[in-house]
Parts: sequence; C-alpha cells; structure tokens
Amino acid sequence: MARGDGSEAATRDATLLLAEQLIACRSITPEDAGCLQIVANRLEAVGFQCEFMNRGCVSNLWARRGDSRPLLCLAGHTDVVPSGPLEQWHSDPFQPVQRDGLLYGRGAADMKASLAAFVTAVEAFVAARPTHCGSLALLLTSDEEGDAIDGTAAVTDALQRRGELIDYCIIGEPTALHSLGDMVKNGRRGSLSGKLTIKGVQGHIAYPHLAKNPIHLAAPAIAELANITWDDGNEFFPPTTWQVSNIHAGTGVNNVIPGRVEIDFNFRFGTASTPQQLQTRLCALLERHGLEHDIVWTLGARPFLTGRGALIDAALLAIRAETGHAAELSTSGGTSDGRFIAEICPQVLEIGPVNATIHQVNECVEVAALPQLAAIYRRMIEALLPTDV
Repeated sequence: MARGDGSEAATRDATLLLAEQLIACRSITPEDAGCLQIVANRLEAVGFQCEFMNRGCVSNLWARRGDSRPLLCLAGHTDVVPSGPLEQWHSDPFQPVQRDGLLYGRGAADMKASLAAFVTAVEAFVAARPTHCGSLALLLTSDEEGDAIDGTAAVTDALQRRGELIDYCIIGEPTALHSLGDMVKNGRRGSLSGKLTIKGVQGHIAYPHLAKNPIHLAAPAIAELANITWDDGNEFFPPTTWQVSNIHAGTGVNNVIPGRVEIDFNFRFGTASTPQQLQTRLCALLERHGLEHDIVWTLGARPFLTGRGALIDAALLAIRAETGHAAELSTSGGTSDGRFIAEICPQVLEIGPVNATIHQVNECVEVAALPQLAAIYRRMIEALLPTDV
C-alpha cells in the first residue's frame, strides 16, 4: 500500500518526530505552550501565510496557501486535558516515549498525532504539486478541550465576517475504534442543556402538611421524561436521548424539607428534532404535572451532517488505499469543533487515529499509524486540490 514515490520513509520519520515534539509541549487547555509556533514555522517554509488570531488566553492559528477556490481546511487543536494522577502513568505524560510499537504521552491520540500528520502531509503535497488548484489552510486552536468560546468559534466568526468561506474541512479528531481507518465521523449530534428549578415550600420535615417537597413533586415528571421516545432518529443519527446529570436540593441537614430542587439535564439530538421542538415538549410535560418551575436553556451545539460527496469519496478511497478498510461513517460520540466549522463549510469530516485511550492515563497511538495517517491526508488533499493543467 506504499505510495512508491520515495517519500514514505521520510514522511514516517518526520511525522513521528513532529508528534514527539508537540507532545513534549505542556499544552493543557487553554495553553498552547508553543505548539502553534512550531507548526507555523513549518508551514511558512512551504509558502503559507500564517495569521495568529488569538483571543483572551487562547491561541489560534489561521494559515493559508493560495487565494482561490476551492478552499480545503485541515482543522484541529493543540490543547490537551490534564494528565490525571501522575503515579498511574508509566512515564512522564509530557515526555514522549515509545514502547511496544506505541507512542505514549498526553495528546498522543487527541490530537497531536493528527497535527503532525497534517503538517507532513501538507509539506509532501506542496513539494510534489506546488501549482495545485485552489487553496489549502490549517485552522488550529488551543481551546477545544476547554470552554471552546475563544478558539475555533472565534476564528470561524472572523472568517465569515470577511467572506472567507471553506469548501471542505478535515478535522483530525481520533475517530477509529480498533484500527486506523475503520471509522470516520461525517457528523455530530447537537447538545441542548437545561437547568430546571422546581419550586416548593420549605418546612420542618416532621410537619410535611405545612410544606411542599419539590423533590417529591418532580419525581413523577422525571420518570416520565426518562421514558419518553423523543424521536426515532434517522439514517445517520440515533434517537434523541435525555439524561439528568445533576440534582441539587436541601440545606445539608436531615430535618428540613427543601424549598426548591435544581435539576441539570441534557438532550443529545440529531436532525429528527429541533431544539425548539424539544423545549416545547419538555415544558408542556412540566405544565401538565402542575409544576411551578423555571428553566435556563443552553444550546451547546447544533447537529451537523455531511452527506456523500467529494469529501467523503476522497476519504473512503484514501483510507482503502492506505489501510484496506472500508471505513464506516458515523455520527457517534460527543461534540467537536466541527459544529463551528459547519457554519461556514458545507462538507466537514473527522478522520484520526484510534480513540481507545483518549483522556485516559497512558494515552497512546500506534507508531505505525502515523505515516498511514499522513498518507491518508495527503491522498485526500491530492484528490480535492488537483494540479493545475
């Protein structure tokens, strides 16, 4: 499955070395710790114009080569989650170590391997096809694992204001289940959260007739909400789910009936229901139960979906050529920065390494997957930005 153009060994070594260099940066969100400058230096050397679009304590990089359409963007993040208990790591999480064919370190899979593969794929592509059609860009942030307010969302807002729209976007999120290329994400579910307050009347627990227990009042409604079929999903998205994440009530003593209970909940939904439909149905149920209540809603993400087209076709062909897999299209998992990019890009796809150890201690990625991932990205770039004739 090698390309046969003499670049495989060089790309393999370059991707591994860059991944190790990035892992060594202690870029715990929202810190970038120098990752973006490392990437920018490499990109500028092959003709990219690099623009740092930092906001607050978040570092963002928009790097572009070319000024024509189509515009293909490679997107990702340099920030990582905290390491967790150091004594449970077999080695320093910010000291990349190879053991038994695996590269260990915080961010190895999520997503510094992908960033390294982006860079080496771009370098190889530009060296081979310096007069390609269209434009190539990288959108990188240090605020994906955190609040995600001043990162990709801020950059896409700025790009939209100046009319700089993206035609195709490849996000390097770790999407594989068992081996590289077995699954890619062509969409993500939306996230709608609510903070529900049910009001009662506080009182002495020995005199319940003089009080109104909001926990007791809320219980039948919660049970009904937990068993509702909100929708049946569709071809790409599973049915909508509703889950309670937190319940808070009481004064901390055992002889007082609380006067209110706060319930945090979340909908994960696809395109079969809209946020407005879900809000309306939930509020109608609370009214039917006669509950005095307030709700504060937060729409964390709208669902997005990329159907079959040039981007997916390029991905499936590249993955089969490099790994032999017939990749499965999926919309499973949580949210990603794709929700922001989809606002200015009609085709968004996530492709990355195995996600089995992400956010865990001893996070790792297969060393052999690094050149394969770079080769997949390069094949996709070649398919979407062919050489000028």
